[in-house]
Amino acid sequence: MKLARGLVLALMFCWCVAISNAASFKYIRQGNPQDVQTRTEAGIAMMGGGSDLDEAFHWLCDKGSGGDFLILRAHGGADYNPYVTGLCKTNSVATLIIRSRKGALEPRVAEIISQAEVIFIAGGDQSRYVNFWKGTPVEDAINAHVAAGKPIGGTSAGLAVLGQFAYGCLQDKPKDADLTSREVLADPYIKRVTAVRDFLKVPGLENTLTDSHFAKRDRMGRSLGFLARIVADGWSETPREIAIDEKSALLVDASGRGRVVGTGLGVYFLQVTAAPQICRLGQPLTFNKISAYHAPTGASFDIRAWNGDGGEAYSISVEAGQIQTGRTGNLVY
Repeated sequence: MKLARGLVLALMFCWCVAISNAASFKYIRQGNPQDVQTRTEAGIAMMGGGSDLDEAFHWLCDKGSGGDFLILRAHGGADYNPYVTGLCKTNSVATLIIRSRKGALEPRVAEIISQAEVIFIAGGDQSRYVNFWKGTPVEDAINAHVAAGKPIGGTSAGLAVLGQFAYGCLQDKPKDADLTSREVLADPYIKRVTAVRDFLKVPGLENTLTDSHFAKRDRMGRSLGFLARIVADGWSETPREIAIDEKSALLVDASGRGRVVGTGLGVYFLQVTAAPQICRLGQPLTFNKISAYHAPTGASFDIRAWNGDGGEAYSISVEAGQIQTGRTGNLVY
C-alpha cells in the first residue's frame, strides 16, 4: 500500500497538477506543484510562427534559470507542456487558458502569472488577447513580470501583442479571412485596419509594431499601411516595426542586442523617416523613405541603437498603393 501511494504521489509531482474553472479559465500544470523563485534574466524571444524553434525555447528556459515556465493562451489546450518539459529542466511547465474577460478578472489567474519565471504567449487570435486581457489584472501581471526583469516570449499572435503598437485583428466575424497587403495598400483606412496601442509594456519595444508570418503571408504591404496610420493618427512620428518570418526568431537580451535563429527568411526591421504623403480614407497609400533592414539567420540587431550586423539595409517607398524598393532580387523581401 505504501508503495502504491508513493507511486501515485510521484506521478502527481512529475506530471500534472490541474486547476480549472470551465466557465472562464483552465490551468494545467506539469512538474512540481510547489512554486519556486529563481534568479532570472530579462529577455524577449520573438517567434514568427510556423514550426516551434527548440533553440528559442531553450534560450527562454535558460533566462528563467530552471523556474516555473508558463504558457498563456485564450483557447486551445496544453500541447506546449510536454514539449517544453522535454526540452528544458524546469521546476514546472504550465498552461493557463484564459477563455474570457471574466477569467481575466479572477484573482487566481493574476496570482498564477505573478509566480512564473518565464511567460510565453502562444499563437491564436490576438483579438482575444486584447479583448479579454487589456485593462484587467492579467495585463497588469504580465507587465509586472517584465518590469521585474523576467523573460517573456511569444509566437504568431503572441508576438503581435508584444510591441507598443499591434494589429488588433478585431474582425467582424471570427473566421474572417486574413487581412491582406493588397487591401491595406489600396485603402489604409478600411474598417478592418484595427491598430491598438499600449497593451503590453516591454522594454525595448516602445514605439514598435510587431508582426509574424511576415514573408510567408506577404505582410509587407499591410505593415507599411499600419505604420502610415500610426503616423497619420498622431500616435508617433517615427514608428518602427520588427517583423519576423515563419520558422525564424529574434532573441533579445537585456541590453537590447538580438540575434536571429531558425530556418525561415529571418527578421525585417522597418523605420519611418518621413510622414506619408497620402494616407486617407478611400485612397491608395503613398509613403516614401521607409528604412529597412533584413537580418537573416546568424545576423544580429540592436533594437535600442536600431542597427544590425550581417544583414542588408535598403529603402522602401509606396506610390499609389504599389511598393517600390531598391533592393535587388524579390520586389519586397
